[in-house]
Amino acid sequence: MANTHTTTASMTVRIVVNDKGNPPGKLAEAELHFSDGPLAGLKLIGFAVWERRGGSGRNVTFPARQYSVNGERRSFALLRPIADVTAQERIRDVVLEAYAECEAGAAAQS
Repeated sequence: MANTHTTTASMTVRIVVNDKGNPPGKLAEAELHFSDGPLAGLKLIGFAVWERRGGSGRNVTFPARQYSVNGERRSFALLRPIADVTAQERIRDVVLEAYAECEAGAAAQS
């Protein structure tokens, strides 16, 4: 599947399909490209679309920074809700919608 874009009012989601299949279960990477407001001309990278374990749906991981405490690896989320905990769900849904459009486009070309 080729790269695809899904556009909202002020943002474009760019999907880069993982053709290599490595790591297993990773379907694609996603970037948010901003076209309006103070973030116009910038992109936020680090999103990934994964096949859920057991094959029942898809999951989106968000940009994070890994660090170590007493030899234990931990992760610090870089994109977090301010007050509305459902805010992440909106971004997750937009990324999954963009990936579904990418899949549909590839199926139509086959």
